[in-house]
Amino acid sequence: MLATKYKTTSVSSKIREISLRHHIIFWSLYFIFNTLRWGSYFGDYSYSIKTNLIGFPIHMTLCYLNIYVFMPKFIFKRKYLTYIGLLVTALFTMLLVKFNLTYYLVSENVWPEGTEVISKLTFDYSIDMMIGELYVITFVTAIKITMDWLKEHKRVTDLEKAKLETELLFLRTQISPHFFFNTLNNIYSLSLENSNKTSKIILKLSDLMRYFLYETKKNKQHLEKEILSIQNYLELERIRFDENLEINMNISGDISNKKIAPMLLISFIENAFKHGANKNIGKIKIDIDFLVKNDFLYFTISNPIPANNNLSHLDKSKGGIGLENVKKRLALGYKKNEYDLKINVKNNIFIVALKIKLK
Repeated sequence: MLATKYKTTSVSSKIREISLRHHIIFWSLYFIFNTLRWGSYFGDYSYSIKTNLIGFPIHMTLCYLNIYVFMPKFIFKRKYLTYIGLLVTALFTMLLVKFNLTYYLVSENVWPEGTEVISKLTFDYSIDMMIGELYVITFVTAIKITMDWLKEHKRVTDLEKAKLETELLFLRTQISPHFFFNTLNNIYSLSLENSNKTSKIILKLSDLMRYFLYETKKNKQHLEKEILSIQNYLELERIRFDENLEINMNISGDISNKKIAPMLLISFIENAFKHGANKNIGKIKIDIDFLVKNDFLYFTISNPIPANNNLSHLDKSKGGIGLENVKKRLALGYKKNEYDLKINVKNNIFIVALKIKLK
């Protein structure tokens, strides 16, 4: 409540500003509470108001002096002895001010709650008043430190979120060039053969480019659209491989109104062709399953790989952005309990199984 006024614009929201109004509200409520407390204790609300009118400017002076001068200049710089000396000096100075103001303006009995009636500065009175001031200083300083911690925590959280979103965006932008690079290579190969498939591939590629450029900017995309983009990609590959390619794709469960990170699954599809179909001779079979159950997508894809290939090679081969990219995106975009990725090779069949939370 006693933090200085600040304004921080974050990725998600704006931290509430602490203004002069908040300071006034805090001290006003504290003043009312203290006046009622001591007025009830003394049975004299007029006396309580007068003593609090003297005491509160002293409270406020000590609190702000501690928060904005002593702590930044000495505590934060590890000058603890200097801090203690200055704080004790300030407390004693304010003690003298309070004693004299109370004595001359309110009552000659400056300590009615004490063990004896006094009209002069005593050791017991001094200790009691200084401890009372320390209580107020500690209470207000604790509020200030708590508010500063919340502010810093929010700032760090926003920075981490901004960094995460920037990294996710970077990883996502890696996929499009990676995918188009491979597809353009395919088109180039067909053009050398003067294939009549070239024009069909270019048309399908145009549809995919439109989707990638204009419909994948959000953090989450409709699962239906993602599956449609995968189907368009598969059509590209069917045109290229013709009768040598067999694709079995099954969709089970309700895929409507479900969302997933965009361009996530297509990396697995592309990987199946890059490390499977492109390196095999003869008929290639690729199985793809989508199962939606209890707000989770169970996605599985399997494809054959050459006998001399292995999982390590698939993960770290030259230019192999796809799988590593997906792993990073999953780690950044989802909590640990929101996804489970398993990659295995069995009998020269490369199998990817992904369980992922749908939004």
